[in-house]
Amino acid sequence: MTVVVDSPEFAELVDPGATMTEIGSGYEFSEGPVWDVREQALLFSDIPGEARWRWTPGEGMVRVAWPTFKGNGLAFDLEGNLLVCEQVTSCLARFDREGRRSLVAFHYEGVYLNSPNDVVVRSSDGSIYFTDPDYGRWNDWIGCKREFVRDFKGVYRVPPGGGDVELVVDPGEFDQPNGLCFSPDESLLYVNDSPRGEVKVFDVAPDGALSNGRVLLDKIGSGERAEGNVDGMECDALGNVWTSGPGGVWVITPAGERIGRIETPEICGSLVWGGSDLRTLFLTTSTTVQVMPTIVAGAALP
Repeated sequence: MTVVVDSPEFAELVDPGATMTEIGSGYEFSEGPVWDVREQALLFSDIPGEARWRWTPGEGMVRVAWPTFKGNGLAFDLEGNLLVCEQVTSCLARFDREGRRSLVAFHYEGVYLNSPNDVVVRSSDGSIYFTDPDYGRWNDWIGCKREFVRDFKGVYRVPPGGGDVELVVDPGEFDQPNGLCFSPDESLLYVNDSPRGEVKVFDVAPDGALSNGRVLLDKIGSGERAEGNVDGMECDALGNVWTSGPGGVWVITPAGERIGRIETPEICGSLVWGGSDLRTLFLTTSTTVQVMPTIVAGAALP
């Protein structure tokens, strides 16, 4: 069984009989997928494999970058440049279409970041939000064991056009903030916390500030990685939150109700919608990448 229906409305989002197709395998841990709207291509990271991969229906899988400083989360800015969360350098980097690298963020108030993990871009103004757990400093598998330099793990914003990094949540808000995504109208920002097994939601002000943080859903597993935990996360066009979790992907309404699950063959690290109509769901599932059709489209990409 791939699709598990908890509530009848889930059957309106994905066909209960839908199945997955494997489009790639042999990775050490696939993560951080993003859909390239301009080139109609999937990009994703193999973190411990130190590689970035590109998939198109015509060419299949092509390794396009290595080594990658154990890159993780990916996103495109409004100019079409690729943003990469680098676990080993503890930087958020930008790559233009010619592959030239520049730094977007590497410190907050003069102290280095922990290790940026996931990143999203606000389409209304181009501001960039990213999470900064410290996995890349203590896990030799997905990072490089180093000194811990910060006493909290934050969520940050880079203002439109660049500038000083802004902390947008209280320092103690998260244990290890991980995946994040906007609601379709970008009035809400969802951020999950892997060890706590919960998804939080914040109101987004016109100036980009976050407020009124509250828990959307908690008790999403035990927080143990071997079980599968909250990690990559996306919103569909109707505002439902699709997050990795125990067994695969959990689908949660804006009211905080789980309405269904997608079971994956291995731990699911992340997911993204792609295809010309954004109704193709790509799932990075540890050593493989899977794809399946959905009825609902993903939220529009910048």
